[in-house]
Amino acid sequence: MLDRRLRLDPQVALRPEPFGALAYHYGNRRLVFLRHPDMLRVVRALDDNETVGDALRACEVAPPRWPAFADALESLVRSEVLRDDRADV
Repeated sequence: MLDRRLRLDPQVALRPEPFGALAYHYGNRRLVFLRHPDMLRVVRALDDNETVGDALRACEVAPPRWPAFADALESLVRSEVLRDDRADV
């Protein structure tokens, strides 16, 4: 997961909330909760970084927390909130 290049799907809108954010996918009409402000920061940083690991470092997420972030990001991929840029090539 850490070497993947993930991006927010263009059909997804993020609405920041005190707990993190709401992510709404206009294509599949799913509403997903990002349950921590750090997750919102990482999702937003994905566009400016080559890999998930780079985004985690840029957001200063402590390495012991990376497995939990990897699991959450994988869930966002399954929900189509995030997409793998390499899959589009």
